[in-house]
Amino acid sequence: MSLTLHGYWRSSAAYRVRLALALKGLSHTSVAHDLRTGAQRAADYRALQPQGLVPVLEGPDGPLIQSPAILEWVEERYPDPPLLPGDSAGRAVVRAMAAIVACDIHPINNLRVLTMLRQDMGADEAATTRWIGHWVTEGFAALETQIERHGAGYAYGDMPTLADCHILPQVYNAQRFAVDLSPFPLLVAAAQRLRERVPEASPEVQGDAA
Repeated sequence: MSLTLHGYWRSSAAYRVRLALALKGLSHTSVAHDLRTGAQRAADYRALQPQGLVPVLEGPDGPLIQSPAILEWVEERYPDPPLLPGDSAGRAVVRAMAAIVACDIHPINNLRVLTMLRQDMGADEAATTRWIGHWVTEGFAALETQIERHGAGYAYGDMPTLADCHILPQVYNAQRFAVDLSPFPLLVAAAQRLRERVPEASPEVQGDAA
């Protein structure tokens, strides 16, 4: 059965999945849902994803939701090339690095949160940008330390892992909001190396890119 990825070109969570699919050489059909217009909240889409969020990956096991779970499924179902180290300690490090993005940075900087900050809390764009920069900087500082300890061109070792699939989209978001990334040279270099490796996953080349 073919793979169908429901997403949005600027969604960092969907970008994570595109990266993993590209690294593994897995073709897929893309279905776009414009988050700016609330298309992800349509009833037919909520039948796939009850939260009304992207991405969803449809495949032989039915619709899968939440990008970390999707990435783990992709890794288990299509193990070559591997996106997790071969040893348990290494896998724990990579998953922890991914979690810094997926659990500690992205959830408080995603569209729903930023919309609430702007509309319900009265934050102007300067305050919103400071909010984004604070949490990105805090998380990236920890990741830079981990990459210094474990990286060798990529976030962990000399080949891309699930950590890189999380980090590159978060770097893309940080650059959109002009976050100062100069304190994180190893992280930025690893992200750029992955971007160059699989340019077809980049947001700006997606069919629904504005």
